[in-house]
Amino acid sequence: MEKFNKYRVKADQETAKKRAEVEEREKKIKERREKEQKQLEEQEKREALEPKIKELTDEEAAEMMQQQKQKESSKALAVTKDVDTTKKDEEEEDPQDAGKLKPNAGNGCDLPHYRWTQTLSDIEVRIPLPKAGLRSRDLTVDIQKNHLKVAVKNQLPAIIDDRLLHDVKMEESTWLLEDKQTVLITLEKVNKMEWWGRLVVSDPEINTKKINPEPSKLSDLDGETRGLVEKMMYDQRQKEMGLPTSEEQKKQDMMKKYTFN
Repeated sequence: MEKFNKYRVKADQETAKKRAEVEEREKKIKERREKEQKQLEEQEKREALEPKIKELTDEEAAEMMQQQKQKESSKALAVTKDVDTTKKDEEEEDPQDAGKLKPNAGNGCDLPHYRWTQTLSDIEVRIPLPKAGLRSRDLTVDIQKNHLKVAVKNQLPAIIDDRLLHDVKMEESTWLLEDKQTVLITLEKVNKMEWWGRLVVSDPEINTKKINPEPSKLSDLDGETRGLVEKMMYDQRQKEMGLPTSEEQKKQDMMKKYTFN
C-alpha cells in the first residue's frame, strides 16, 4: 500500500505540475495581449486629442510618413500571420477526421448516458444509474470478449448493449458499484498498442489524433512492484464488490481441494 500511494501521489503531482504550467503560459499570453490592446487604445486616444490640422515641417512630415508606413506594414504582417495560421490548421486537419469529436480529458468521450476514458492498456467506463439506491443484484453487467451489456433488471432499454470496437480480456475485466449510484467498469485491452475511437460501434467517433497520452503509471514500475500494486488494486475491487480477495480465494480453493479429497 505504501508503494501504491507513493506512485499515486507522484502521478498526481506530475499532473498538477503540467496543469499549472499550461495555466501560467495561458495567463502570460492573455496579459501580453491585454497590454498590447491597452497601448493601442491609449495611442488612439492621444491621436484623437491632437489637432486635426497641424502645420508640419519637412522633417516632421517625412518622419510621420515613415511611421505610417511602419504601422501599415505591422498590420499587414499580423493579418498575414493570422491567415497563415488558419491555413496551417486547416491543412493539418485531415478530411477523414471531419465530424469526429474531440477526446475528453481522459482521452475518451462524454456521452449522454455514460463517460469513458482510456489508456493504452485499459478502458474505464462510468455509468450514472437512472435512480439511486440500486444494488449489484438489481443490475445486469455482461462483459464479453467483443460485447458489453449494462442494464437495470426488468427495465428497457438497456443502458449499453452493443459490440465493442475491439476485443478485451474477459478474465481481466471487472465492474463494481460505487456508492449505489455509479457503475464503474474496467476493460483490459487485448491490443495495448492502439487507441480506441469509440467504446461500442454505435457511439460517435473521437479523433484519436488529438489524444494526449500521459506516461503509464504501472509501466514505470519494476516487475515486482508492479505485481504488488496490481494485486492490491484487484483486491480493492474485489472488496468493493463483496467478493473474496486473491488470498481468500486461494484459501477457499485449498478448502475445496481437501474437501473433495
